[in-house]
Amino acid sequence: MTPADPDRGRTAQVLHRPADVAAMLRCSEWWVKEQARKRRIPYAWIGGGYRFTDEHVAAIIRGAEVLPGDAAPVQVIAAPTRRPEPVAAVEPVTRLRARTPRRALRDVSQSAA
Repeated sequence: MTPADPDRGRTAQVLHRPADVAAMLRCSEWWVKEQARKRRIPYAWIGGGYRFTDEHVAAIIRGAEVLPGDAAPVQVIAAPTRRPEPVAAVEPVTRLRARTPRRALRDVSQSAA
């Protein structure tokens, strides 16, 4: 008797790299990685890199699908306005004076000698 193989009958899933998915979706590899990094699209993190199954690619396509009549209202969020801070009484400021450059001091001392 041979031990039963638990994976018998199951097919191995094909894992696609971001470059492959980008080619399938006709977008940049950077976009695929950025969307995965921001967790906007499904992915698997295997071997220190993004990997995508066929189901992931199908979910990405379904998530980007726009059907007729799906016009969602555009929500505009106004940026908060900054109020100027009240100006406190300012003390008089002593102005800075530029120093005489060394070469000018050197030229004066050489011409006097």
